[in-house]
Amino acid sequence: MQNYPSNRFSIAPMLDWTDQYCRYFHRLMSKNTLLYTEMVTTGAILYGKGDYMQMDQAEHPVCLQLGGFAPTDLAQSAKLAAERGFDEINLNVGCPSDRVQNGRFGACLMAEGDLVGEAVKAMQDASALPVSVKTRIGIDELDSYEFLCDFIEKVKSQGCDTFIVHARKAWLSGLSPKQNRDVPPLDYERVYQLKRDFPELTIAINGGIKTLEECKTHLQHLDGVMLGREVYANPYILSQVDQQLFGCDKTPLTRFEVLEQMYPYIESHLQAGGHLNRIARHMLGLFQGLPGARAWRRHLSENGHIPGSGIETMQKAVSFVSEA
Repeated sequence: MQNYPSNRFSIAPMLDWTDQYCRYFHRLMSKNTLLYTEMVTTGAILYGKGDYMQMDQAEHPVCLQLGGFAPTDLAQSAKLAAERGFDEINLNVGCPSDRVQNGRFGACLMAEGDLVGEAVKAMQDASALPVSVKTRIGIDELDSYEFLCDFIEKVKSQGCDTFIVHARKAWLSGLSPKQNRDVPPLDYERVYQLKRDFPELTIAINGGIKTLEECKTHLQHLDGVMLGREVYANPYILSQVDQQLFGCDKTPLTRFEVLEQMYPYIESHLQAGGHLNRIARHMLGLFQGLPGARAWRRHLSENGHIPGSGIETMQKAVSFVSEA
């Protein structure tokens, strides 16, 4: 198999969604996809009371996405990430939410390219893990191609060689995070131009991509493609990724085989005191497009949160589904 960049195909970090249960489920369908954690702030890692870096060994390869701005805090978090066994680290310079801006991280950092460069260098000095930056093509009125190139140049000069670019600019005021995923127009050509002007960099694209055919088109110009909510709505798209994008010839699991392989993981979660819905909510789209998919979703949605719900709830839900 050809040696591709690690982020040739990846699933976007999505807050409240791409948790450890989601990643385990996704990994069953693709062995090569680079999976991301939700964005985790340096404050949560260094000062929080919970474990914000939970991961099952079966999830690899996994990239920890960090939110933060202080090089010292990011360096310490990177060191801890390496100790916990993550494969890569990504710095969030793309999230436009007010909460993130108030913490001086996310998309607002595009206006501070020198600081982002310092942060990347600090993380690289603190661990041997590859460090990438996820960014937008601009923010507010700072949306010229020259501004984008200046940002990339500043971060690149400190040792960053991998960028994941959401092909929309972000409005830091006036639009919600959800609107920032849809309202600003996509500009794929600008990302293509970035790769032409910085051929030595590894550049992946994100934003509005829904099919593997679209992924193949982008890969004619770029090194990688990142999908977000489309994978969440229709997770079984992952079953074709290894064959179509990585050249593997192994027969993918069927949807029903994926479900069967989830059962031991779910049982272990339940025995540890967990609730079915923590996992089941990620699986609602598994049978998308098959007869009975709606009944599957409805049964899990209505019963997965009930205390004591277990494998029998999943088995009842799947009984409504038939192969097309």
